[in-house]
Amino acid sequence: MKAIKKKNDFIDELASTLPEKRVRKAYKDAEKEILQIRLSEIREKRGIRQEDIKSFSQSSVSKLETRKDMKISTLIEYLHNLGLSIEIKAYPIDKKKKNEEILILRA
Repeated sequence: MKAIKKKNDFIDELASTLPEKRVRKAYKDAEKEILQIRLSEIREKRGIRQEDIKSFSQSSVSKLETRKDMKISTLIEYLHNLGLSIEIKAYPIDKKKKNEEILILRA
């Protein structure tokens, strides 16, 4: 647990030396990369090969899993083919008001 705390301390310390705009961009870029990794990992953990997804060709799945951005409808269709559903929630940026979540979509 301490290793995680040290890692966060390092990231926080590094972020404090950079302009806020650059830090926000770095986090946004990282989220896009994480999305790419998660899609293929989710599929693999469910034991599904790219070519086994009914609504997409193998090459389409490959492209989809490496996209940095996609339509929500495409993501829903991809996840449904994996036997999964999706929820999208909106919540206040102010962490003190976290209990004010609003369900935007459940598909």
